[in-house]
Amino acid sequence: MSMLSVYIHIVWITKFREKFLNTPEVRTLVWNHILNNSREKGIHVDHINGYAEHCHCLVSLKSTQSIAEIVKLMKGESSWWINNQKLVTGQFRWQEEYYAASVSKRHLERVRRYIQNQEVHHKKQTFDQEFELFTKHYEFSQQPPDGSEGS
Repeated sequence: MSMLSVYIHIVWITKFREKFLNTPEVRTLVWNHILNNSREKGIHVDHINGYAEHCHCLVSLKSTQSIAEIVKLMKGESSWWINNQKLVTGQFRWQEEYYAASVSKRHLERVRRYIQNQEVHHKKQTFDQEFELFTKHYEFSQQPPDGSEGS
């Protein structure tokens, strides 16, 4: 039996960084749907939250799963569901790109609190400011995506 303990903090953004998820009610519906749909697909979502134009997700991988596979499943199905439910005006899409970083067991609680506190966090800090801190912390060198490609 393969044994694995790998936690990944994943962030993805709406196409063109549009603030489609602009109310707490819509966000709650979307995060709950992603959580429940992920469970059905055997994806363990430890925590999920986000704000108007992005989603944070802490996932525990199984030995048979890849980051690319689970992100594709989560984003693709949720885009379809959001449009099917007519939760937003216009066509909803996530951008193709995403950011993922491993989280050590020692830092799990800190990442969980960070994800849980997105509503409060974004009253003080913009996504651009958050993105800058995120990329510095995980030593990414990319600019924030504009979402010109989407799924």
